[in-house]
Amino acid sequence: MFAGLINQAKSAAGNLVLKYVARASVAVPFVIAAGFALAAIAVMLVERFGHVAGYWMMAGGLAAIGMIAALVVSHKEHEEEAAEQQAEEADTGEVMSDATAQAVLQAPLALAGALFAAPGGASSALKIAGLLGRNLPLVLLLVMMGALFWPTPDPTADDTDTAQPGRKPDGFQPQARL
Repeated sequence: MFAGLINQAKSAAGNLVLKYVARASVAVPFVIAAGFALAAIAVMLVERFGHVAGYWMMAGGLAAIGMIAALVVSHKEHEEEAAEQQAEEADTGEVMSDATAQAVLQAPLALAGALFAAPGGASSALKIAGLLGRNLPLVLLLVMMGALFWPTPDPTADDTDTAQPGRKPDGFQPQARL
């Protein structure tokens, strides 16, 4: 039953491995060339400054290159993490705002419909109104919490492209004189 799926997975994994082996085989000659270049630089430094000084210079140069590479990689990773976190926060906030707005708009209507559809709906509605009246501070707190999650317009959105030419943003349209 799963034999076809397993064979496809094996084939995909094999193709991926072959692709990276091909890329690595292209890089091998360059790595060997870099090794010979380092050896040549070491020989030049030894001939010019002596064994001890030449090898210390090679070690210092390679350590400096390594430190610079580490700083660049660390900075790039930090930027990627920050961008990913920012995108995740924006996506979560947007979904949360949309879901909250739908719940806030639909919940009262659903509750009112269920309340009036139930037997003794009018008397139940009066009892609930009395309960809400007695707990008014709690109700106001819940309303304020709902207002915190209410979706707001996107400040980066540009509304100028939807405006009609000659119309003011407040909707006022002056009448033409005859």
